Amino acid sequence: MPSFQTKLKITGLKPGNPPESVMAAAIEALETRHHVESNQLDIVGGVPQLSLRFMVDARDYTGENDEARTSAAMMRDAVERVALTGSLYVLRRSRGRWAPI
Repeated sequence: MPSFQTKLKITGLKPGNPPESVMAAAIEALETRHHVESNQLDIVGGVPQLSLRFMVDARDYTGENDEARTSAAMMRDAVERVALTGSLYVLRRSRGRWAPI
């Protein structure tokens, strides 16, 4: 099964939501479609960024990439219920390296 990673910048919390609700929303959304291998919160240039790694069922290369992009967009929609977001990136692991798709 191919491994993908999504990175989402968080620019603020919506009122009434605790910080931990952001990661919880991201994981919950991705887990509806895929196995989430790992998750972490990084500070990149002073901006919080969620990183989640997940597996997509194997099939054709383009279909796998499309499914990963769709899932990342769904995750972003879920996070936007509790937080303001910035850039979203989707990467695929290929030969030991992460490459944007």
